[in-house]
Amino acid sequence: ITGGFEFTEPLSSAKLYEPATDSFSSTGSMAGVSLSATLLLDGKVLLLGLGYSIGSILGPTNAELYDPATASFSSTGNMIISRRDHTATLLGSGKVLVAGGVAFPGGGILDFAEIYDPSTGTFSSKAYMTTLRVSHTATLLPNGKVLLAGGNIIGVSAELYDPAGTFSSIGSMAEVRFEHTAT
Repeated sequence: ITGGFEFTEPLSSAKLYEPATDSFSSTGSMAGVSLSATLLLDGKVLLLGLGYSIGSILGPTNAELYDPATASFSSTGNMIISRRDHTATLLGSGKVLVAGGVAFPGGGILDFAEIYDPSTGTFSSKAYMTTLRVSHTATLLPNGKVLLAGGNIIGVSAELYDPAGTFSSIGSMAEVRFEHTAT
């Protein structure tokens, strides 16, 4: 469990859950505030979020790795656009699709996606989604594509991301949805 907020105060602490003892233990602190966590193929965790630290604002491109083998955090690359309420989806290639959300600072809703490559520790621009999305879902499908659905602006729309680098509209859901789940 990493980062987030306690009421309006950003948290940079991290906790590990131990299933054998049904307990939590501290595992250090991040430099910023993690708002998404993605398990990478090598067992490390990519943490993305705002450039907040307790009591100050860091650079706007906060990205860190947590290594469970060493129980340590380290910075990695720089996101092109810092964001919150985004999705971060592990692709079959081991790269991570980071899509949509709200830009920080500024607060504009995004239709921009970027890719994190763990082999180089870098982010690269990928493509624009077919619409603005925030508080949406992104689900990796068995064919390697990613279904992006809902969001706060056009809450009924859905689209597919093809790892070749394109987004395409696929129709609409029957009801508006945001802050929902999809599996």
